Amino acid sequence: MFAPDTYKKRRDELRKLLPDGIIFFPGNAEVPFNYPANTYTYRQDSTFMYYFGLQEPGLTAVMDINEGSECLFGDDSTMDDIIWMGQQPVMSDKAAAIKIDKTQPYSALAGVLQKAQQQGRTIHFLPPYRAETKIHLWELLGILPAQQKEKASVSLIKAVVKMRTLKEPQEIEQIEAAIDTSYRMHTYIMKHVRAGMVERELVGAIEGIASANGGPVSFPVILSINGQILHNHSHGNTMRDGQLLITDAGAETTMGYAGDITRTAPVSGRFDARQKAIYNTVLQANLKVIEMSRPGIFYREVHLAAARVIADGLKDAGIMRGNMDDAVAQGAHALFFPHGLGHAMGLDVHDMENLGENYVGYDDTISRSTQFGLASLRFGRKLEPGLVLTDEPGIYFIPALIDQWEGEKKFAESINYDALKAYRNFGGIRIEDDILVTENGCLVLGRPIPKTVAEIEGMREDLK
Repeated sequence: MFAPDTYKKRRDELRKLLPDGIIFFPGNAEVPFNYPANTYTYRQDSTFMYYFGLQEPGLTAVMDINEGSECLFGDDSTMDDIIWMGQQPVMSDKAAAIKIDKTQPYSALAGVLQKAQQQGRTIHFLPPYRAETKIHLWELLGILPAQQKEKASVSLIKAVVKMRTLKEPQEIEQIEAAIDTSYRMHTYIMKHVRAGMVERELVGAIEGIASANGGPVSFPVILSINGQILHNHSHGNTMRDGQLLITDAGAETTMGYAGDITRTAPVSGRFDARQKAIYNTVLQANLKVIEMSRPGIFYREVHLAAARVIADGLKDAGIMRGNMDDAVAQGAHALFFPHGLGHAMGLDVHDMENLGENYVGYDDTISRSTQFGLASLRFGRKLEPGLVLTDEPGIYFIPALIDQWEGEKKFAESINYDALKAYRNFGGIRIEDDILVTENGCLVLGRPIPKTVAEIEGMREDLK
Protein backbone atom coordinates (compact mmCIF):
# COMPACT_ATOMS: atom_id res chain seq x y z
CA MET A 1 0.00 0.00 0.00
CA PHE A 2 0.93 3.62 -0.43
CA ALA A 3 0.94 5.95 2.59
CA PRO A 4 -2.48 6.37 4.29
CA ASP A 5 -2.69 10.02 3.25
CA THR A 6 -2.59 8.98 -0.41
CA TYR A 7 -5.96 7.25 -0.17
CA LYS A 8 -7.56 9.97 1.94
CA LYS A 9 -6.40 12.65 -0.47
CA ARG A 10 -7.82 10.71 -3.43
CA ARG A 11 -11.19 10.26 -1.73
CA ASP A 12 -11.32 13.93 -0.74
CA GLU A 13 -10.65 14.92 -4.35
CA LEU A 14 -13.27 12.51 -5.66
CA ARG A 15 -15.87 13.96 -3.32
CA LYS A 16 -15.28 17.41 -4.82
CA LEU A 17 -15.96 16.11 -8.34
CA LEU A 18 -19.51 14.92 -7.56
CA PRO A 19 -22.39 17.19 -6.50
CA ASP A 20 -24.22 14.99 -4.00
CA GLY A 21 -25.39 11.52 -3.08
CA ILE A 22 -23.69 8.33 -1.96
CA ILE A 23 -20.80 6.57 -3.70
CA PHE A 24 -20.99 2.79 -3.44
CA PHE A 25 -17.72 0.87 -3.98
CA PRO A 26 -18.15 -2.92 -3.94
CA GLY A 27 -14.85 -4.74 -3.62
CA ASN A 28 -14.29 -7.94 -5.54
CA ALA A 29 -15.27 -11.27 -4.03
CA GLU A 30 -13.40 -14.54 -4.35
CA VAL A 31 -14.42 -16.66 -7.34
CA PRO A 32 -14.50 -20.48 -7.26
CA PHE A 33 -12.21 -22.29 -9.69
CA ASN A 34 -14.00 -25.64 -9.67
CA TYR A 35 -15.57 -25.85 -6.21
CA PRO A 36 -16.24 -23.21 -3.53
CA ALA A 37 -13.11 -23.71 -1.44
CA ASN A 38 -10.77 -23.79 -4.46
CA THR A 39 -10.69 -20.25 -5.79
CA TYR A 40 -8.93 -18.37 -8.55
CA THR A 41 -6.01 -16.20 -7.49
CA TYR A 42 -7.65 -13.20 -5.87
CA ARG A 43 -7.53 -9.80 -7.59
CA GLN A 44 -9.13 -6.74 -6.03
CA ASP A 45 -11.11 -4.28 -8.16
CA SER A 46 -8.68 -1.66 -9.43
CA THR A 47 -10.80 1.37 -8.57
CA PHE A 48 -11.36 0.01 -5.07
CA MET A 49 -7.60 -0.35 -4.72
CA TYR A 50 -7.05 3.17 -6.04
CA TYR A 51 -9.25 4.77 -3.38
CA PHE A 52 -8.98 2.27 -0.52
CA GLY A 53 -5.76 0.31 -1.06
CA LEU A 54 -7.03 -2.90 0.56
CA GLN A 55 -6.47 -6.08 -1.44
CA GLU A 56 -8.68 -8.67 0.17
CA PRO A 57 -12.19 -10.02 -0.38
CA GLY A 58 -15.27 -9.28 1.68
CA LEU A 59 -14.94 -5.49 1.73
CA THR A 60 -17.22 -2.72 0.50
CA ALA A 61 -17.03 1.02 1.05
CA VAL A 62 -19.60 3.82 1.03
CA MET A 63 -18.83 7.53 0.82
CA ASP A 64 -21.52 10.08 1.69
CA ILE A 65 -20.77 13.19 -0.37
CA ASN A 66 -23.16 15.47 1.51
CA GLU A 67 -22.09 14.46 5.00
CA GLY A 68 -18.43 14.04 4.10
CA SER A 69 -18.43 10.66 5.83
CA GLU A 70 -16.91 7.32 4.86
CA CYS A 71 -17.54 3.80 6.08
CA LEU A 72 -15.80 0.50 5.42
CA PHE A 73 -18.06 -2.54 5.54
CA GLY A 74 -16.77 -6.03 6.33
CA ASP A 75 -16.46 -8.65 9.03
CA ASP A 76 -13.65 -9.58 11.37
CA SER A 77 -12.15 -13.05 10.97
CA THR A 78 -13.88 -15.95 12.66
CA MET A 79 -11.92 -18.61 14.51
CA ASP A 80 -12.43 -20.90 11.53
CA ASP A 81 -10.82 -18.26 9.29
CA ILE A 82 -7.90 -17.94 11.68
CA ILE A 83 -7.36 -21.71 11.79
CA TRP A 84 -7.09 -21.94 8.01
CA MET A 85 -5.52 -18.58 7.14
CA GLY A 86 -3.87 -17.26 10.30
CA GLN A 87 -4.59 -14.17 12.35
CA GLN A 88 -5.92 -11.30 10.21
CA PRO A 89 -6.14 -7.57 11.00
CA VAL A 90 -9.48 -6.51 12.47
CA MET A 91 -11.74 -4.18 10.52
CA SER A 92 -10.87 -1.14 12.64
CA ASP A 93 -7.16 -1.62 11.86
CA LYS A 94 -7.86 -2.00 8.15
CA ALA A 95 -9.86 1.21 8.16
CA ALA A 96 -7.24 3.09 10.16
CA ALA A 97 -4.57 2.09 7.63
CA ILE A 98 -6.41 4.14 4.99
CA LYS A 99 -7.66 6.91 7.31
CA ILE A 100 -11.29 5.84 7.59
CA ASP A 101 -12.84 6.29 11.04
CA LYS A 102 -16.00 4.23 10.73
CA THR A 103 -16.58 0.53 10.11
CA GLN A 104 -19.73 -1.56 10.11
CA PRO A 105 -20.37 -5.29 9.70
CA TYR A 106 -21.20 -6.37 6.20
CA SER A 107 -24.79 -7.14 7.21
CA ALA A 108 -25.40 -3.41 7.83
CA LEU A 109 -24.70 -2.44 4.21
CA ALA A 110 -28.13 -3.32 2.85
CA GLY A 111 -29.84 -1.11 5.42
CA VAL A 112 -27.61 1.88 4.64
CA LEU A 113 -28.33 1.64 0.92
CA GLN A 114 -32.04 0.99 1.45
CA LYS A 115 -32.33 4.09 3.62
CA ALA A 116 -30.62 6.19 0.95
CA GLN A 117 -33.03 4.89 -1.68
CA GLN A 118 -36.05 5.65 0.52
CA GLN A 119 -34.76 9.20 0.92
CA GLY A 120 -34.50 9.56 -2.86
CA ARG A 121 -30.76 10.06 -2.74
CA THR A 122 -28.52 9.33 -5.71
CA ILE A 123 -26.43 6.19 -5.30
CA HIS A 124 -23.40 6.39 -7.57
CA PHE A 125 -21.81 3.11 -8.69
CA LEU A 126 -19.52 2.04 -11.52
CA PRO A 127 -20.53 -0.47 -14.21
CA PRO A 128 -19.85 -3.95 -12.79
CA TYR A 129 -17.89 -6.48 -14.84
CA ARG A 130 -18.04 -9.61 -12.66
CA ALA A 131 -21.13 -11.81 -12.45
CA GLU A 132 -21.06 -12.05 -8.65
CA THR A 133 -20.87 -8.24 -8.36
CA LYS A 134 -23.84 -7.87 -10.70
CA ILE A 135 -25.86 -10.27 -8.55
CA HIS A 136 -24.74 -8.37 -5.45
CA LEU A 137 -25.96 -5.07 -6.93
CA TRP A 138 -29.24 -6.67 -7.89
CA GLU A 139 -29.75 -7.84 -4.29
CA LEU A 140 -28.75 -4.50 -2.73
CA LEU A 141 -30.17 -1.97 -5.16
CA GLY A 142 -32.86 -3.95 -6.98
CA ILE A 143 -31.33 -3.21 -10.39
CA LEU A 144 -31.35 -6.14 -12.79
CA PRO A 145 -27.91 -7.12 -14.14
CA ALA A 146 -28.97 -6.28 -17.70
CA GLN A 147 -29.78 -2.71 -16.60
CA GLN A 148 -26.72 -2.02 -14.44
CA LYS A 149 -24.39 -0.73 -17.14
CA GLU A 150 -27.05 1.73 -18.30
CA LYS A 151 -27.83 2.86 -14.76
CA ALA A 152 -24.20 3.24 -13.66
CA SER A 153 -23.24 6.79 -12.71
CA VAL A 154 -21.75 8.63 -15.68
CA SER A 155 -20.61 11.45 -13.38
CA LEU A 156 -18.72 8.93 -11.21
CA ILE A 157 -17.20 7.26 -14.27
CA LYS A 158 -15.93 10.61 -15.56
CA ALA A 159 -14.60 11.60 -12.13
CA VAL A 160 -12.70 8.32 -11.71
CA VAL A 161 -11.29 8.52 -15.23
CA LYS A 162 -10.19 12.11 -14.60
CA MET A 163 -8.32 11.08 -11.48
CA ARG A 164 -6.85 7.74 -12.52
CA THR A 165 -5.69 8.79 -15.99
CA LEU A 166 -2.77 11.00 -14.96
CA LYS A 167 -0.34 8.99 -12.87
CA GLU A 168 1.29 10.10 -9.64
CA PRO A 169 5.10 9.71 -9.30
CA GLN A 170 4.64 6.79 -6.91
CA GLU A 171 2.44 5.09 -9.50
CA ILE A 172 5.10 5.55 -12.16
CA GLU A 173 7.57 3.83 -9.82
CA GLN A 174 5.21 0.87 -9.56
CA ILE A 175 4.72 0.66 -13.33
CA GLU A 176 8.46 0.78 -13.91
CA ALA A 177 8.91 -2.02 -11.36
CA ALA A 178 6.38 -4.09 -13.33
CA ILE A 179 8.24 -3.34 -16.58
CA ASP A 180 11.57 -4.30 -15.01
CA THR A 181 10.11 -7.73 -14.26
CA SER A 182 8.71 -7.80 -17.79
CA TYR A 183 12.30 -7.20 -18.99
CA ARG A 184 13.36 -10.44 -17.30
CA MET A 185 10.47 -12.28 -18.93
CA HIS A 186 11.19 -11.08 -22.46
CA THR A 187 14.95 -11.46 -22.34
CA TYR A 188 14.45 -15.03 -21.07
CA ILE A 189 12.47 -15.77 -24.24
CA MET A 190 15.14 -14.25 -26.48
CA LYS A 191 17.88 -16.27 -24.79
CA HIS A 192 16.08 -19.61 -24.56
CA VAL A 193 13.77 -19.99 -27.56
CA ARG A 194 14.84 -23.00 -29.66
CA ALA A 195 13.47 -25.11 -32.48
CA GLY A 196 11.80 -28.23 -31.10
CA MET A 197 10.44 -26.52 -27.99
CA VAL A 198 6.71 -26.32 -27.37
CA GLU A 199 5.40 -22.79 -26.79
CA ARG A 200 4.04 -23.64 -23.34
CA GLU A 201 7.55 -24.39 -22.08
CA LEU A 202 8.39 -20.72 -22.50
CA VAL A 203 5.01 -19.56 -21.19
CA GLY A 204 5.49 -21.51 -17.97
CA ALA A 205 8.98 -20.12 -17.51
CA ILE A 206 7.99 -16.45 -17.85
CA GLU A 207 4.90 -16.89 -15.69
CA GLY A 208 7.29 -18.22 -13.06
CA ILE A 209 9.50 -15.14 -13.43
CA ALA A 210 6.48 -12.91 -12.83
CA SER A 211 5.47 -14.90 -9.75
CA ALA A 212 9.00 -14.94 -8.37
CA ASN A 213 9.08 -11.16 -8.55
CA GLY A 214 5.77 -10.63 -6.76
CA GLY A 215 3.44 -10.99 -9.77
CA PRO A 216 1.17 -12.63 -11.29
CA VAL A 217 1.29 -11.77 -14.97
CA SER A 218 -0.75 -8.67 -15.73
CA PHE A 219 -2.83 -10.52 -18.35
CA PRO A 220 -2.83 -14.04 -19.84
CA VAL A 221 0.39 -14.48 -21.79
CA ILE A 222 0.17 -14.13 -25.58
CA LEU A 223 3.00 -16.23 -27.04
CA SER A 224 2.78 -17.83 -30.45
CA ILE A 225 4.50 -18.63 -33.72
CA ASN A 226 1.12 -17.72 -35.23
CA GLY A 227 1.70 -14.02 -34.68
CA GLN A 228 -0.98 -13.14 -37.21
CA ILE A 229 -3.52 -14.09 -34.51
CA LEU A 230 -3.48 -10.93 -32.42
CA HIS A 231 -4.43 -12.43 -29.05
CA ASN A 232 -3.35 -16.04 -29.35
CA HIS A 233 -3.55 -17.82 -25.99
CA SER A 234 -3.00 -21.30 -27.46
CA HIS A 235 0.47 -22.53 -26.55
CA GLY A 236 0.66 -26.05 -27.99
CA ASN A 237 2.75 -25.48 -31.11
CA THR A 238 6.21 -26.95 -31.58
CA MET A 239 8.53 -24.22 -32.83
CA ARG A 240 10.68 -24.57 -35.93
CA ASP A 241 13.62 -22.68 -37.38
CA GLY A 242 12.47 -20.00 -39.81
CA GLN A 243 9.47 -19.02 -37.69
CA LEU A 244 8.96 -15.82 -35.72
CA LEU A 245 7.74 -15.91 -32.12
CA ILE A 246 5.59 -13.06 -30.79
CA THR A 247 5.52 -12.66 -27.02
CA ASP A 248 3.06 -10.13 -25.59
CA ALA A 249 3.40 -10.37 -21.82
CA GLY A 250 3.82 -8.31 -18.70
CA ALA A 251 4.10 -8.61 -14.95
CA GLU A 252 1.97 -7.07 -12.25
CA THR A 253 3.39 -5.68 -9.02
CA THR A 254 2.15 -6.63 -5.58
CA MET A 255 0.18 -3.35 -5.63
CA GLY A 256 -1.56 -4.23 -8.89
CA TYR A 257 0.29 -2.01 -11.38
CA ALA A 258 0.92 -3.48 -14.82
CA GLY A 259 3.60 -3.81 -17.44
CA ASP A 260 2.68 -4.64 -21.05
CA ILE A 261 5.52 -5.40 -23.46
CA THR A 262 5.67 -7.16 -26.83
CA ARG A 263 8.75 -8.42 -28.59
CA THR A 264 9.17 -10.60 -31.67
CA ALA A 265 12.14 -12.96 -31.95
CA PRO A 266 13.26 -15.50 -34.55
CA VAL A 267 13.14 -19.10 -33.33
CA SER A 268 16.50 -19.76 -35.00
CA GLY A 269 18.10 -16.72 -33.35
CA ARG A 270 18.59 -14.98 -36.67
CA PHE A 271 16.16 -13.00 -38.84
CA ASP A 272 16.22 -13.82 -42.54
CA ALA A 273 16.33 -10.93 -45.01
CA ARG A 274 12.58 -10.79 -45.57
CA GLN A 275 11.79 -10.95 -41.85
CA LYS A 276 14.38 -8.28 -41.14
CA ALA A 277 12.80 -5.88 -43.65
CA ILE A 278 9.30 -6.24 -42.18
CA TYR A 279 10.65 -6.13 -38.63
CA ASN A 280 12.55 -2.91 -39.25
CA THR A 281 9.41 -1.31 -40.68
CA VAL A 282 7.54 -2.08 -37.45
CA LEU A 283 10.49 -0.82 -35.42
CA GLN A 284 10.53 2.47 -37.34
CA ALA A 285 6.81 2.86 -36.62
CA ASN A 286 7.47 2.22 -32.93
CA LEU A 287 10.23 4.83 -32.90
CA LYS A 288 8.05 7.31 -34.79
CA VAL A 289 5.54 7.12 -31.96
CA ILE A 290 8.23 7.88 -29.39
CA GLU A 291 9.42 10.81 -31.49
CA MET A 292 5.92 12.31 -31.91
CA SER A 293 4.25 11.68 -28.55
CA ARG A 294 4.03 14.89 -26.54
CA PRO A 295 1.39 16.97 -24.74
CA GLY A 296 -1.26 18.47 -27.00
CA ILE A 297 -1.06 15.99 -29.87
CA PHE A 298 -3.95 13.62 -30.53
CA TYR A 299 -2.87 9.99 -30.19
CA ARG A 300 -5.00 9.24 -33.24
CA GLU A 301 -2.66 11.50 -35.20
CA VAL A 302 0.28 9.50 -33.85
CA HIS A 303 -1.50 6.26 -34.81
CA LEU A 304 -1.95 7.48 -38.38
CA ALA A 305 1.69 8.55 -38.58
CA ALA A 306 2.74 5.05 -37.48
CA ALA A 307 0.35 3.62 -40.07
CA ARG A 308 2.05 5.74 -42.75
CA VAL A 309 5.47 4.36 -41.75
CA ILE A 310 4.05 0.85 -42.05
CA ALA A 311 2.50 1.59 -45.44
CA ASP A 312 5.74 3.07 -46.76
CA GLY A 313 7.69 0.02 -45.61
CA LEU A 314 5.21 -2.34 -47.23
CA LYS A 315 5.43 -0.33 -50.43
CA ASP A 316 9.21 -0.71 -50.37
CA ALA A 317 8.66 -4.47 -50.04
CA GLY A 318 6.35 -4.44 -53.07
CA ILE A 319 3.28 -5.37 -51.03
CA MET A 320 1.57 -1.99 -51.24
CA ARG A 321 1.60 0.45 -54.14
CA GLY A 322 0.38 3.82 -55.28
CA ASN A 323 -0.14 6.92 -53.15
CA MET A 324 0.39 6.01 -49.49
CA ASP A 325 -1.34 9.16 -48.19
CA ASP A 326 -4.51 8.03 -49.95
CA ALA A 327 -4.01 4.42 -48.89
CA VAL A 328 -3.75 5.31 -45.19
CA ALA A 329 -6.63 7.79 -45.36
CA GLN A 330 -8.86 5.10 -46.89
CA GLY A 331 -7.68 2.41 -44.46
CA ALA A 332 -5.95 0.10 -46.96
CA HIS A 333 -3.03 -0.40 -44.55
CA ALA A 334 -5.41 -1.95 -42.01
CA LEU A 335 -5.18 -5.26 -43.89
CA PHE A 336 -1.74 -5.49 -42.24
CA PHE A 337 -2.30 -3.29 -39.14
CA PRO A 338 -5.90 -3.98 -38.06
CA HIS A 339 -5.63 -2.82 -34.43
CA GLY A 340 -5.05 0.44 -32.60
CA LEU A 341 -1.65 1.83 -31.76
CA GLY A 342 -2.11 1.61 -28.02
CA HIS A 343 -4.14 2.04 -24.86
CA ALA A 344 -3.88 3.63 -21.44
CA MET A 345 -2.16 1.54 -18.78
CA GLY A 346 -1.86 1.59 -15.00
CA LEU A 347 -3.67 -0.48 -12.40
CA ASP A 348 -5.33 -2.25 -15.33
CA VAL A 349 -3.29 -3.34 -18.31
CA HIS A 350 -6.08 -1.77 -20.40
CA ASP A 351 -6.55 0.99 -17.89
CA MET A 352 -10.17 1.47 -16.75
CA GLU A 353 -11.53 -0.47 -19.72
CA ASN A 354 -14.32 -1.71 -17.44
CA LEU A 355 -15.56 1.90 -17.21
CA GLY A 356 -15.86 2.19 -20.99
CA GLU A 357 -13.07 2.71 -23.52
CA ASN A 358 -14.68 5.82 -24.95
CA TYR A 359 -14.61 7.54 -21.56
CA VAL A 360 -10.90 6.76 -21.21
CA GLY A 361 -9.57 7.20 -24.73
CA TYR A 362 -11.97 9.77 -26.19
CA ASP A 363 -13.66 12.96 -25.00
CA ASP A 364 -15.63 15.95 -26.24
CA THR A 365 -12.82 16.90 -28.63
CA ILE A 366 -12.61 13.61 -30.54
CA SER A 367 -14.93 10.68 -31.21
CA ARG A 368 -14.13 7.13 -32.18
CA SER A 369 -13.79 6.33 -35.88
CA THR A 370 -15.91 3.66 -37.54
CA GLN A 371 -13.24 2.80 -40.14
CA PHE A 372 -11.89 -0.76 -39.99
CA GLY A 373 -8.65 -0.79 -38.00
CA LEU A 374 -8.92 2.79 -36.80
CA ALA A 375 -12.13 1.84 -34.96
CA SER A 376 -9.98 -0.45 -32.79
CA LEU A 377 -7.86 2.45 -31.52
CA ARG A 378 -8.59 2.41 -27.79
CA PHE A 379 -6.97 5.78 -27.11
CA GLY A 380 -7.31 8.65 -29.57
CA ARG A 381 -7.52 11.87 -27.54
CA LYS A 382 -4.95 14.55 -26.79
CA LEU A 383 -1.95 13.52 -24.75
CA GLU A 384 -1.25 15.11 -21.36
CA PRO A 385 1.74 14.94 -19.00
CA GLY A 386 1.31 12.00 -16.65
CA LEU A 387 -0.41 9.69 -19.12
CA VAL A 388 1.00 6.17 -19.43
CA LEU A 389 0.08 4.33 -22.59
CA THR A 390 1.34 1.66 -24.93
CA ASP A 391 3.15 2.09 -28.24
CA GLU A 392 2.50 -1.15 -30.12
CA PRO A 393 2.47 -1.04 -33.93
CA GLY A 394 2.49 -4.30 -35.86
CA ILE A 395 2.36 -5.93 -39.26
CA TYR A 396 0.37 -9.13 -39.72
CA PHE A 397 -0.41 -11.38 -42.67
CA ILE A 398 -3.83 -12.89 -41.93
CA PRO A 399 -4.74 -15.36 -44.70
CA ALA A 400 -8.50 -15.29 -44.12
CA LEU A 401 -8.59 -11.48 -44.19
CA ILE A 402 -6.34 -11.35 -47.26
CA ASP A 403 -8.64 -13.80 -49.07
CA GLN A 404 -11.73 -11.77 -48.15
CA TRP A 405 -10.30 -8.46 -49.31
CA GLU A 406 -8.83 -9.97 -52.48
CA GLY A 407 -12.18 -11.58 -53.30
CA GLU A 408 -13.84 -8.19 -52.92
CA LYS A 409 -11.02 -6.51 -54.91
CA LYS A 410 -10.79 -4.16 -51.95
CA PHE A 411 -8.20 -1.38 -52.29
CA ALA A 412 -6.72 -3.17 -55.32
CA GLU A 413 -5.06 0.07 -56.36
CA SER A 414 -3.11 0.10 -53.07
CA ILE A 415 -2.49 -3.60 -52.36
CA ASN A 416 -0.46 -5.95 -54.55
CA TYR A 417 -2.34 -9.18 -53.91
CA ASP A 418 -0.03 -11.16 -56.21
CA ALA A 419 3.00 -10.19 -54.11
CA LEU A 420 1.12 -11.16 -50.95
CA LYS A 421 1.00 -14.83 -51.96
CA ALA A 422 4.61 -15.21 -50.81
CA TYR A 423 3.69 -13.90 -47.33
CA ARG A 424 0.71 -16.11 -46.47
CA ASN A 425 2.72 -18.11 -43.93
CA PHE A 426 4.81 -15.21 -42.64
CA GLY A 427 2.86 -14.73 -39.38
CA GLY A 428 3.13 -11.36 -37.68
CA ILE A 429 5.42 -8.90 -35.92
CA ARG A 430 4.56 -6.55 -33.06
CA ILE A 431 6.84 -4.33 -30.97
CA GLU A 432 5.39 -2.74 -27.84
CA ASP A 433 6.76 -0.32 -25.25
CA ASP A 434 5.10 1.52 -22.38
CA ILE A 435 5.56 5.28 -22.55
CA LEU A 436 5.01 8.15 -20.12
CA VAL A 437 3.96 11.50 -21.56
CA THR A 438 6.18 14.20 -20.03
CA GLU A 439 6.06 17.99 -20.16
CA ASN A 440 8.07 18.12 -23.39
CA GLY A 441 7.70 14.71 -25.02
CA CYS A 442 7.62 11.15 -23.76
CA LEU A 443 9.77 8.64 -21.92
CA VAL A 444 9.99 4.89 -22.53
CA LEU A 445 9.49 3.41 -19.07
CA GLY A 446 11.54 0.70 -17.41
CA ARG A 447 14.83 -0.94 -18.21
CA PRO A 448 15.37 -0.88 -22.00
CA ILE A 449 14.36 -4.22 -23.49
CA PRO A 450 16.26 -5.31 -26.62
CA LYS A 451 14.32 -4.43 -29.76
CA THR A 452 16.69 -3.80 -32.66
CA VAL A 453 17.58 -6.73 -34.90
CA ALA A 454 21.18 -6.66 -33.65
CA GLU A 455 20.13 -6.52 -29.98
CA ILE A 456 17.71 -9.43 -30.29
CA GLU A 457 20.11 -11.59 -32.28
CA GLY A 458 22.84 -10.74 -29.78
CA MET A 459 20.85 -12.34 -26.93
CA ARG A 460 21.62 -15.85 -28.21
CA GLU A 461 24.86 -16.79 -26.52
CA ASP A 462 24.99 -20.10 -28.41
CA LEU A 463 25.27 -18.29 -31.76
CA LYS A 464 28.16 -15.98 -30.84
